[in-house]
Amino acid sequence: MAQRVAVIGGGSAGLTCIKCCLDEGLEPVCFESSDDIGGLWRFKETTEPERSSIYRSLVVNTSKEMMCFSDFPMPAHFPNFMHNSLLLQYFRLYAEHFDLLKYIHLKTTVCSVRQRHDFSHSGQWEVVTESSDGCKETHVFDAVFVCSGHFTRPVTPLSAFPGVDTFQGKCLHSWDYKDPEAFCGKRVLVVGIGNSGGDIAVEISRFAEKTFLSIREGRWVVSRMGTGGLPLDVVMVRRSFTMLQHLFPRALVNWAVERVYNQKYDHRLYGLQAQHRILDRRPLINDELPARILQGSLQIKPNIREFRGSTVVFDNGAIEEGIDAVVFCTGYKASFPFLPPSINNGPEGELILFRRVFPLSLEHPTLAFIGFLNATGPVMPLAEMQARWVTRVFTGRNHLPPLATMQRIIKKEMKAKIKRYSNPTMAALEVDYVPYIESIAQEVGVHPNLLWLFITDPGLGWRVLFGPATPYQYRLRGPGRWEGARQAIFTQWERVTQPLNTRPIPEPRSSSHIHWLSVAGSILLIFTVISLQMRNPSFLQDQVTWMKSLITFI
Repeated sequence: MAQRVAVIGGGSAGLTCIKCCLDEGLEPVCFESSDDIGGLWRFKETTEPERSSIYRSLVVNTSKEMMCFSDFPMPAHFPNFMHNSLLLQYFRLYAEHFDLLKYIHLKTTVCSVRQRHDFSHSGQWEVVTESSDGCKETHVFDAVFVCSGHFTRPVTPLSAFPGVDTFQGKCLHSWDYKDPEAFCGKRVLVVGIGNSGGDIAVEISRFAEKTFLSIREGRWVVSRMGTGGLPLDVVMVRRSFTMLQHLFPRALVNWAVERVYNQKYDHRLYGLQAQHRILDRRPLINDELPARILQGSLQIKPNIREFRGSTVVFDNGAIEEGIDAVVFCTGYKASFPFLPPSINNGPEGELILFRRVFPLSLEHPTLAFIGFLNATGPVMPLAEMQARWVTRVFTGRNHLPPLATMQRIIKKEMKAKIKRYSNPTMAALEVDYVPYIESIAQEVGVHPNLLWLFITDPGLGWRVLFGPATPYQYRLRGPGRWEGARQAIFTQWERVTQPLNTRPIPEPRSSSHIHWLSVAGSILLIFTVISLQMRNPSFLQDQVTWMKSLITFI
C-alpha cells in the first residue's frame, strides 16, 4: 500500500510536491484553503488572514526559462517576465498536463498537524482539516509537506517609529496594497526597499503628487534586462559565472560588477549606495526606480527619526510636511500556526532546518518545508528540486546524515552567511542559487556529469557549462529523467526570443561569421589556458595571485 503524504498548500510548491509524490509512487493529498490553485500568485481584491497577498500589477522578476518546472517549459509565446495572471495560467497548464487537480481539496484549511502517539515507531502524523462548511475531519499521513509559504503574516514594526500614533493619514502594509489610484494627488511615504517597496514606490509615483522612499540601508538596483536586452538571469545565472567567482578573488569580481552598474547610474549620487558588496546579497530588481528619481517624482530619504502628525523627520534632519499616506514595506514573519511548537527548536524559538528543508527536532524525517527560502535566482526550480529529494527520503531511497553531521553543516553555512547578512533570521533564509540547487541535485543523483557530456555530446556539454543554468539540465540523467530535456535545452533561446520577434528583421550576412569567430575565439582561449596549465601547473594560481595584487592596488 502506497504511503499517504499530506501536501499543505496548492501554490507552485504544492503542485510540484504532488507531482514528485506521484513520480516516486506515493499517494498525495493536497489541502488548499482558497477556492483555486496558485497560492501567492493568485490576485484577490481583498486580503485574507494568514494568506499571501499581491498587488494587481505584479510582474515576476525571474524569467520564464529560468523559473519554469524542469520537465514542463513555459509556452514560447509567453513574455520573458510575466504578469501574475500568466503565471497562474502556467500553473493550470502544468496541473492539467500531469493530472494533478484530482489530488487537491479546495476550500479546506489545515487546523493542526501533530505527531501520532506512536510517532517514535511509525513517523506518522495526525492532520485535522476543516472544510468551508465547517466540517472537521482527522486524517493519518505517513509524511507531510509544508508548502504554505512565508509571506502570510506582515510585519509592521510601529514601535521603531516614534510618534507614529500621532499620524492621522492612511497607514497600511504592502500586504494590503492593491492599486495606486487611491493615492492620486497625495504625498506618500513608502518605507522599505525590498522588491515590493521598490515596485510600490515606483507605481504610486505615477499618480501621487510626491512620493518618498525611506530606506535604512542602501541597495544595489538592477534591471530585469541584461546584456543585449536579454533577461538578466539568463545572462548571469550560469555555472561558468559561478566558477569565475570561485576562481578569481571575490573582491575583484564584486569590483567589476559594481563598476558595470555604477556606469549606468551612480548609486551614491542617487542615494542608493549600499554598504555591502553587490554579490554578497540579493539586489533590488527594478526597471524604473532610477528613472523616477531622475524625473523628480520619487525621492530617496534616509531612515525615519520620528512622526509629528503629518510631518515626518528623517535621520539626517530633513523634514517633509503634509504626508497623506504611509505604506510600510517592512517584510513578513514566517507563520505556521498549524504545526506543533516543538518544531521551532532553535535557541530563540526559531525554526532550524537542514538544507532549508528538514527540521532537526524530529526523530523521523517525515515532515519537510518546501520553498521556505530566498535565493539569488528563481525559487520555483529550487522548490521542485527540494520536493524531488524529499520524496526519495520519504520512500527510504535517500537518507539524511546523522544529527551531529547536520548540525555541523548548518553551523558552517550560518557562519558564512552571517558575514553577508547581519540579521540571523534573514541569513538563515538566504541561499545562492547555483551552489544550492547543485547540492540538492547531487543528493537526488541528477547533477549533470559535465565531463561525460563533453565527451559524448559536446554541444550539450557546452550549453550546460556556459549557457544559462535552466532547470532542464536536472532532467538529463538519474531519477526522473525526461526524454525532452536535451531538446528543451537546445531550444531555450527560441523561447526567449519568440515573444520579442514581433517585427522580424533580417540579420546582416556578416553576423553569422562574427558568431562563429567568437565561438572559435572562446574555444581557442579555453585550450590556451589548459595548455598553459599543463606546461606550468602553477599558471592559474599565479594568475589568481596577480589578480589579488591588482585588486589590492585598486
